[in-house]
Amino acid sequence: MKMLSNAVMAALLAGGATVALAQPALAQKKDEKKDQGSQLKLSNEVRGPAAQAQSALAAKDVNTATPLVAQVEAAAKTDDEKYIAAALRLNLEAIKMDSGGGSAGLTAPLDALIASPRTPQADKARYAYQRGVIAANAKDPAGASRFFEQAQQLGYNDPNLPLQLVKLKMDSGDVAGGSAALAKMVDQQVAAGTKPSEDIYKYAIAKNNQAKNNAETVAWMRRYLAAYPTKKNWRDMLTFWGIQTQAVATLDKNQKVDLFRLLRTGKALADQYDYEIYAQWTFDQGLPWESKAVLTEGKAAGKIPADSANANSLLAASNKSISNEGSMAAVEARAQKAADGKLAASTADAYLGTGEWAKSVALYRTALQKGGVDANTVNTRLGIALANSGDAAGAKTAFQAVQGSPRADIAAWWIEFLDHPPQA
Repeated sequence: MKMLSNAVMAALLAGGATVALAQPALAQKKDEKKDQGSQLKLSNEVRGPAAQAQSALAAKDVNTATPLVAQVEAAAKTDDEKYIAAALRLNLEAIKMDSGGGSAGLTAPLDALIASPRTPQADKARYAYQRGVIAANAKDPAGASRFFEQAQQLGYNDPNLPLQLVKLKMDSGDVAGGSAALAKMVDQQVAAGTKPSEDIYKYAIAKNNQAKNNAETVAWMRRYLAAYPTKKNWRDMLTFWGIQTQAVATLDKNQKVDLFRLLRTGKALADQYDYEIYAQWTFDQGLPWESKAVLTEGKAAGKIPADSANANSLLAASNKSISNEGSMAAVEARAQKAADGKLAASTADAYLGTGEWAKSVALYRTALQKGGVDANTVNTRLGIALANSGDAAGAKTAFQAVQGSPRADIAAWWIEFLDHPPQA
C-alpha cells in the first residue's frame, strides 16, 4: 500500500480535526438559543484553556499548546468536553508529526474521536481510514484491515480502498480471503462496464500460486484469459500452468504435447524453442508426421532460422521415419479389423499431426468403441480433432467426457480456448 508522508497525513488530519470553539460566555442570548441544538457545552474549566490551546495551535506554537491541551484533557468530563480534548490533541500531534515526529501520538486521539458520539460520521470515516494508514505503516495488516473496513462501513469513499484491503489480507496470510475480495471487486467493475487492469489478474495469480492455492490460481488464470485473450497471454498461462519446470500442474511430455497442440491451433507458439521442443516431443512419441508439420510451420513463420542445426536434423529424421512407415491407409485398414482400439488410437494420433481431422475423428471414435485404450486420453485427442475441424459443440462434448487430473484439466483449457480463443 502506498504510504502517506507525514506532511500529507498531517494536512488531512488537521483539516477536519480543528474545532472552531465558540465563546458562549460572550455570545448574545439569541445566538445561544439559535445554536443550542448544535453547540458544544463546555464547563469553565475546559472552555478557557481550550480557547487558548486553539490559538496556540493555529500559530503552531507547540510549547504553549502542549500544557494547555493536557489541562483540557484532565478537566474533560462530558462527551462534548472529551471530543474537544481529543480534537485538540489530534491537532497538536499532527503538528508535531509534520515537524518530523512520528505518528504514534495520533492513535489515541483518533481512537477517541472515532468512538465519540459527537464526531460527525464523515469525520469518523476519515479518521478510521487514517488509523488504517498508521497501522499499515506499522506493519500491522490485521489492524489496518480492521480500520479500513470500518472506514468503508462509515462511508469513506476512495477508489483505491478495496484494493488496499485486498493487499492487506494477502500480506497478512489470508490469501483466500483476499482472493475472494478481489474477485468480488473485479466482478463489480466488470458489471459496471469497467475493464480491470491486467496487473490485478497477475497479482492474484502470483499470490495464489505462492500460497499453493492451485484451484484459485487456475481460476484467476481463466479470468485473465477471458478478459485478455491475447496469443502471448495464452502462451504464458499454459507454459506457467503445465509446460515449464515447476509448473502449477505436473504433466508428462505426452500431456504437455496436448497443450502445445492448443497453442499451435491458436497460432500462439512464440519462438524457436516452442516449435523445436514441440517437434522433438512428438517425434519421441512416434509421431514424425506432426514433428515435420510443426517444423515446417515454424520455418514458414520465420520462428525457426533456416540454419538451425537442431531443426534441420530433426526434420531429416522425421522425413526418414515417415518414409519407413509407409502408407497410413494400410495401417488404418488393420486398425478397423483389430480386436481392440489401440491401433486405431495411434493411427488417429498420426492423422491428428497431419491435419486430417475427419480421419482422425473417425479413428478415435473407433478406438473408443473397441476399447482397450485410455478413454480420457482418446477423448482429449478426439476433442482436439473436432475443435480443429470446426465442430466446437462436438469438441466440448468430447472434452467434457474426460475425467481425472490432469487430463480433465487439460480438457478444461481446451474448452476455455473454444470460448476465448487467442487474439492478436
